[in-house]
Amino acid sequence: MTKARDQSRQEGCCGSLTNYLTSAKFLLYLGHSLSTWGDRMWHFAVSVFLVELYGNSLLLTAVYGLVVAGSVLVLGAIIGDWVDKNARLKVAQTSLVVQNVSVILCGIILMMVFLHKNELLTMYHGWVLTVCYILIITIANIANLASTATAITIQRDWIVVVAGENRSRLADMNATIRRIDQLTNILAPMAVGQIMTFGSPVIGCGFISGWNLVSMCVEYFLLWKVYQKTPALAVKAALKVEEAELKQLNLPKDTEPKSLEGTHLMGEKDSNIRELEREQEPTCASQITEPFRTFRDGWVSYYNQPVFLAGMGLAFLYMTVLGFDCITTGYAYTQGLSGSVLSFLMGASAVTGITGTVAFTWLRQKCGLVRTGLFSGLAQLSCLILCVISVFMPGSPLDLSVSPFEDIRSRFLQVKTVSLTTKAPETVFTSEMPMSNMSNINTVQEMSTKSTPIISVSLLFAGVIAARIGLWSFDLTVTQLLQENVIESERGIINGVQNSMNYLLDLLHFIMVILAPNPEAFGLLVLISVSFVAMGHLMYFRFAQKTLGNQLFVCGPDEKEVTDENQPNTSVV
Repeated sequence: MTKARDQSRQEGCCGSLTNYLTSAKFLLYLGHSLSTWGDRMWHFAVSVFLVELYGNSLLLTAVYGLVVAGSVLVLGAIIGDWVDKNARLKVAQTSLVVQNVSVILCGIILMMVFLHKNELLTMYHGWVLTVCYILIITIANIANLASTATAITIQRDWIVVVAGENRSRLADMNATIRRIDQLTNILAPMAVGQIMTFGSPVIGCGFISGWNLVSMCVEYFLLWKVYQKTPALAVKAALKVEEAELKQLNLPKDTEPKSLEGTHLMGEKDSNIRELEREQEPTCASQITEPFRTFRDGWVSYYNQPVFLAGMGLAFLYMTVLGFDCITTGYAYTQGLSGSVLSFLMGASAVTGITGTVAFTWLRQKCGLVRTGLFSGLAQLSCLILCVISVFMPGSPLDLSVSPFEDIRSRFLQVKTVSLTTKAPETVFTSEMPMSNMSNINTVQEMSTKSTPIISVSLLFAGVIAARIGLWSFDLTVTQLLQENVIESERGIINGVQNSMNYLLDLLHFIMVILAPNPEAFGLLVLISVSFVAMGHLMYFRFAQKTLGNQLFVCGPDEKEVTDENQPNTSVV
């Protein structure tokens, strides 16, 4: 009896494990892991490739970042509208193929440029190489736009359908997706970085191209399996065009024929309906202006959403230098932190990010979804106080007597002087440049002889790392609010506009750094960043106050549904 019971138990465990490994949820996780791994490797590698191609200059990387941000800002709503108007499987497969094929093609072009760069420099006075640069940035931007469409499709639509009506399951799936993102954000750049370090950029390009070719086939198959295992994915809400036609059929009673249903079945149509259909026939002018109308209507619909303030609050969190990007890394190097220390700090940030996903699921069960965002915002702001304190601690380079624009002004004057003295450029470099070089040398010598206190930079990174718990919990909260409260026929366009808002604030934060690039002004950037984060959470607080009213601070798992006092007019989309 005991052996039989143990055998049945083992069979039950094996059966449940097999069912999980073949479930739509697990297949969706696996496909997202492959997609995210390739995406993170490419985003890390393309910046390094562009720097090496242009002689260790950040010009091409800056141009690439500007093109990517501007493209998503302008085309976000149009991409989302395309996601809404087409079948789910077609959208997912098309965006997947376009993304991976673009990366593969871009990798091949990069390999050719690395191998034949000297020959390309001599062809047509270097114009062929310039065309290659433009082609690389253009194709890489197409890959990023396709990646945006894939993210909207899978993370904002498919995951909602797979989770069904179970909101706890949806929260768990969102948290798992974020954990996968956190791990791949660290592991993928490390992997491709090792390949490029011990190999070469050509080998790195070949590896990424091969990875995307293989993963594209596997992801294509996994998407098809998820689609087959989830019949609800085949049923999509009525498209906006069909909804408009239904509204046209809702004519006044005096003009509506008595046997309207029967005449439609016989293929006959009322004269009013035929006239309306004739008016709705697309013209050349309407087709040209359609993208502009989609852009306008998408932003109007986004503004009318009940979760508008929550989405804006999330977007404001992108206007910050308090993250592990190239800006924070560059500042850390100026403060004497080594690459090994930075890699350790990035690993710690990944751990706190995963902790934030765990905190999200626990807080949502105990306090409800809307209050989870409120508490997450308070936790993030509390940790960012350490960053504010670090600005005024020993070791901080903050110097209010130095103009934030001093570096730009000096560079402009230097370039202007060089351009005006075309007859004797050597004189300029021998008379003016040594002074700046000597000041830089003296600064480096002072930094090397006198150890800089690390209290300020330590507090800064302690605040940044700890704040990621609240950051990722808040991000998951707003993500699920958008999933639950945006109607199915508008999920694509609303999330497209949300991505545009995120990129807009991210672009503004890069412009802010460009205007004040010197380390003495970084403290001001920290204070501005914390102010924008605070404004974002104030917007969310206003949203939570409108949603819960007097129950805002009454903690409990049950909460009132998000209601829109001014119901959005979906006919504008």
